[in-house]
Amino acid sequence: MNSTLVIVGAGVVGLAHAVEGVRRGLRVIVLDRDERAVGASIRNFGHICTTAQAGQALDFARTARLTWLDLARRAGFGVARAGTVVLARSEHELAVLAEFAAERGPEEVRLLDRHEIELPLLADDVLGAARLPLDLRVDPREAVPAVAAWLAGQGVEFRWRTAVTGVEPGLVRTTRGTLDPDATVIAVGHDVDRLLPDLADAAQLRRCRLRMFEVGSPGGRTIAPAVLSGLSMLRYPGLARTAAAADVRAHIARDRPELLDVVMNLMLTQRPDGNLVVGDTHHYALTHDPFLDEDTDALVLREAARLLGVPDLTVRRRWTGVYASAPDEFLTAAPHPTTRVVSVTSGIGMTTAFGLAPTVLDGLIPA
Repeated sequence: MNSTLVIVGAGVVGLAHAVEGVRRGLRVIVLDRDERAVGASIRNFGHICTTAQAGQALDFARTARLTWLDLARRAGFGVARAGTVVLARSEHELAVLAEFAAERGPEEVRLLDRHEIELPLLADDVLGAARLPLDLRVDPREAVPAVAAWLAGQGVEFRWRTAVTGVEPGLVRTTRGTLDPDATVIAVGHDVDRLLPDLADAAQLRRCRLRMFEVGSPGGRTIAPAVLSGLSMLRYPGLARTAAAADVRAHIARDRPELLDVVMNLMLTQRPDGNLVVGDTHHYALTHDPFLDEDTDALVLREAARLLGVPDLTVRRRWTGVYASAPDEFLTAAPHPTTRVVSVTSGIGMTTAFGLAPTVLDGLIPA
């Protein structure tokens, strides 16, 4: 009989482990406390930000990119190969892009003069850009449930509205009874401390709260690639580790410190319906207050409008995102020999999960 793998959590990290379990011929059961995925996996930009990663995350992202393309075909959801444009609005930011392009080469990074930037909306102060052609974009609200539906068609058993109350060696306790799997993967994102608080404390895990918006595209314009800004150069390690990134940070700290105070990563993507997803800010705590600051929202929207060179933006929806954050980019722990706790603790779950999962199962249930 095939080994049984129980996965706690039906977000993208949990689904990635389910996909890998199916590839290995395992019996897979996925448990989730909600009736569908409603967390970080559907609240994000849908940006598969491959190129801007570094180190292990870059390795995972490159593998995950291929899996996304394969799953789009198998599960029937859209994937855009429009890449990413990183906009530079100062000489310091241009220097970051030049350094990054020299490191990665023209297949991954192509420098653009202002007149080469193919965006219908653009601030007057944009000096140039870099195009990252390997990046992908999906609509997470479509892709995540489509992957779950495809997995169900492959024989994966989903037990929705089933909360896990405890995990012991060879035993998973839930609100609907117990299971005795051969292996268990706990992929509950920022809620690791709900099941294993000491492990979460040891990893220094906190919750990162984001402010994000869906706005109307001014004039109904099409913006095919994902768009990153100079603030993104401080966020993604492939860009942030360049020598020139320190000058970008110093320049922003001097002229616009309020942007660093809210840890803004100014970026946007376009949804299939034409609306733009813009954001975001980052606030870190074990437990967040429920109250939201309107000034922070106004700052994000004002900066997004400035980046696009328009006077203002019309908000269609706004929401709070939450993901796990820790000093390391990935949490992979073994509280028991047959249990793995897995969380992407850097906000790049969509980008890396399908590359991370095979490495986790290699150590848990060898292929």
